[in-house]
Amino acid sequence: MYFVDVILPIPVDNAFTYRISEAEYSFIKPGMRLAVPFGKSKIYTSMALSVHQNEPRIYEAKEIEQILDETPIVHPEQLTFWKWMAEYYMCTLGEVMRAALPGAFLLESETIIKRIVKNSSQPHLDVLDEEAEMILQAFENKPILRVSEVMQLLGKKRVLPSIKTLIDLDLVMLDQEIYESYKPKLISYVRLTPDYEVENMMHQALDELDKAPKQREILLTYFSLQARSKKAIKSKDLQDASSATAAQIKALVSKGIFETYKIQKDRIIYSGNEDSKIKDLNKQQERALKEIKESYSNHEVCLLHGVTASGKTEVYVNLIKSYLDAGKQVLYLLPEIALTTQLVSRLQEYFGNQLSVFHSKYSVHERVEVWNNVLNIESKAQLILGARSALFLPFSNLGLVVVDEEHESSYKQYDPAPRYQARDAGIVLASLQNAKVLLGSATPSLETYYNASSGKYGLVTMRERYGNILMPENSIIDIQDRQRKKRMTGHFSDDLQRAITDALALGEQVILFQNRRGYSPILECNTCGHAPQCPNCDVSLTYHKHKEQLRCHYCGYHIAMLQKCMACGSAELDTKGFGTEQIETELKALYPDYAIGRMDSDTTRGKFGFEKIITAFEQGEIDILVGTQMLTKGLDFRNVTLVGILNADNMLNIPDFRAHERSFQLIQQVSGRAGRTEKRGTVLIQSYNPHHQILQQVSMNDYEAMYHEQLEERHIYKYPPFCRLIKITLKHKDFQKIEEASQWLGQALKNIFRDEILGPEPPPVSRIRNEYHRNILIKIPRKQSLTKTKQAILKVRTSFLSISQFRSVKIVINVDNY
Repeated sequence: MYFVDVILPIPVDNAFTYRISEAEYSFIKPGMRLAVPFGKSKIYTSMALSVHQNEPRIYEAKEIEQILDETPIVHPEQLTFWKWMAEYYMCTLGEVMRAALPGAFLLESETIIKRIVKNSSQPHLDVLDEEAEMILQAFENKPILRVSEVMQLLGKKRVLPSIKTLIDLDLVMLDQEIYESYKPKLISYVRLTPDYEVENMMHQALDELDKAPKQREILLTYFSLQARSKKAIKSKDLQDASSATAAQIKALVSKGIFETYKIQKDRIIYSGNEDSKIKDLNKQQERALKEIKESYSNHEVCLLHGVTASGKTEVYVNLIKSYLDAGKQVLYLLPEIALTTQLVSRLQEYFGNQLSVFHSKYSVHERVEVWNNVLNIESKAQLILGARSALFLPFSNLGLVVVDEEHESSYKQYDPAPRYQARDAGIVLASLQNAKVLLGSATPSLETYYNASSGKYGLVTMRERYGNILMPENSIIDIQDRQRKKRMTGHFSDDLQRAITDALALGEQVILFQNRRGYSPILECNTCGHAPQCPNCDVSLTYHKHKEQLRCHYCGYHIAMLQKCMACGSAELDTKGFGTEQIETELKALYPDYAIGRMDSDTTRGKFGFEKIITAFEQGEIDILVGTQMLTKGLDFRNVTLVGILNADNMLNIPDFRAHERSFQLIQQVSGRAGRTEKRGTVLIQSYNPHHQILQQVSMNDYEAMYHEQLEERHIYKYPPFCRLIKITLKHKDFQKIEEASQWLGQALKNIFRDEILGPEPPPVSRIRNEYHRNILIKIPRKQSLTKTKQAILKVRTSFLSISQFRSVKIVINVDNY
């Protein structure tokens, strides 16, 4: 007898064994997908792990349904990587599989029933029972029904006998509906037909249109749009600019003057000159590149610590070229999809069609396409640019992994499992494939800089900005003092307002940073002090003026803006605190003649959200850009000379051991957007606490001072890099039960680990989506075995779940939760 072990895309600990024939035994390879039955009625897409002849002892092996692939879609090295990830991040292989494979590979289908319509009158209708007749009647309103809908219709779960009767009588048939939500987005463009591109034909066209003045006006508008910009002209833009209708443009198409064409905007289309000459490096960049290559003789990983605008990207590009020329694949990881927008065009100039892009805003089709190109080592997938999910692509010839802005918290996946850190996982992936890793940042994370300083990683520094441009001049403004002297206009100090006015007068651009979206985080009644709270979470509702709504940023609950207090009925409602939307409103009042843009997760929804705003800002269509931390992620704007940070304090006061490090990184990174060309940039930081040591270190651009001070604190209080952390979060809707469960689990862990346990404690927001949360933090000293610690935790979790009253409590284990 022959068997295959498979991974199922569900959170179960074990692989499952299925029976196969001898022919299937010789055909199936690890990494192929198989459709297998599981449970009473479900069928899943699974992944073959191994084939063997050992019959399972505990259960009788079922037969597989079918083999879905001719060849493996996942390499053995990848399966090894999956196993490491499941083991290290304490999750199941099924959860890793679900995260790794594009959705189209995990065909989730639901059985649907179709009515068979025949011309002749159908017999046997008199033999149908009442339930079968009800099902048939339901088809009068709908052409298809799902099994779940039939269950709802009949109000019971056992519906298959009635459906079977209808199938036997040839009245209905079963089918599988595969969900496919993706439709490519086609943008319609307009251009002159080749015949009319010649000058004399243009004049002839204008003469011909004398009797159709509106069409003539459209043609003249087209010429003026073409003169203004080299870009292709959208039909919609031409229609708007000439105040025309679609029919009038269609008339010009039918006369053969215009032709329309469509571009599918979703895929990366590159039609430029491939392999533009890579820029010559300056002496500092050449030295850095040479030192990186030298460090690879002793280290697998190298950290490039270069100040903002020092030209790190050009160093990456030169290093990438050397690996591509050697026939190796390169993975370039970015923390944020916003960054890929800017980098794609830059990298395409150098590498043309060798570049592919992979991230979650891409459609199912596009991701499958990139996956197959990487699997087959196609020439168009030699350099992969992507966010953290690109780690899972089926590389077999990886030479280099570049992790840009390696300090970014966006590299950490929080939900769902696997809760991996893409930077750390990238280092493991590279070592499994014998590849090298380059980490780059102007403000490296403490752990990385510690590893580089202690000799575990190579370290290369770039201390000067490209072209010897000066670092921006940082000034701290005491807003408490300004408020006392009545020198504030809204949330702007007189100094900041003057600086914005001066920059705009010179035709320069301004970035303003406020790390909170919405209009105001709290709406409060002036009479009784009541603030509307979310009914599902322990947070106040944020006011969004644009939609006149109060919203919860945790669960999405929203209500219309209140006209009077819910508690006392008073109409005196006031907003407390401020977000990006309020700043945008204030700016529009202060600078009505200038274009104001906003970049936060409210304005960048959808695939091209980032691209629209970044392109508009780059092309000078926006004068002042207000945004949250999305602005800090390594974007390169050439005309920005002023950066304003409106309130530095709310970052410094977050209850987290990394708050000061993160604040330094965030402020330093957003400062780095200023003065990236000849003129020195200015950064104005508004704070109620101007003497805070982090703000002083930022104003001096002194990373080393921040690093040593924070490292000392981490050593005293036993935090990374001197300890590893595992956070356990318990969730339940019953307050009493979560209290009991967290106390029991906390005590059980304290019995093993003694003083290395913190908690159980409620987090700052202790109820989200109607579930109470409790956190337990486990500190693991460097000398302590990580594997044995994890085994002990899993043993305690098993004992915990064996207690009947705790079975409904959810447990989330987050390894390296920072």
